[in-house]
Amino acid sequence: MRVDKYLWTIRVFKTRSLSAQYCRAAKVFIKDEAVKASKELKQGDLIVVRKGSIQFSYKVVDFPKNRVGAKLVEQYAIDCTSKEELEKLEMLLLAQKENTWKGLGRPTKKDRRDIDKFLD
Repeated sequence: MRVDKYLWTIRVFKTRSLSAQYCRAAKVFIKDEAVKASKELKQGDLIVVRKGSIQFSYKVVDFPKNRVGAKLVEQYAIDCTSKEELEKLEMLLLAQKENTWKGLGRPTKKDRRDIDKFLD
């Protein structure tokens, strides 16, 4: 099975074209070599995907015929991502959460009623 199709079927990427785009950008590695989207996979291969500053690792167990549900991904791939990378991801998510501004954007109905009440 092709690398781009496999990564799409096990839900690493939302679309197959996005998966192919990551392969073209040399962000997908097998045995420390950047691979093209058309590279054929074998069972037991270790795929490393670099998303931002985090490297996710997956071991090929089997090949699905179609895109699988999130609960069935474990039958086809083993997540081998190191704990350090997962901690780095958690820290990035916490930093993003703290940097979001509350109250920006369009006011809700309740906010609008409170503003109208205050101005009257």
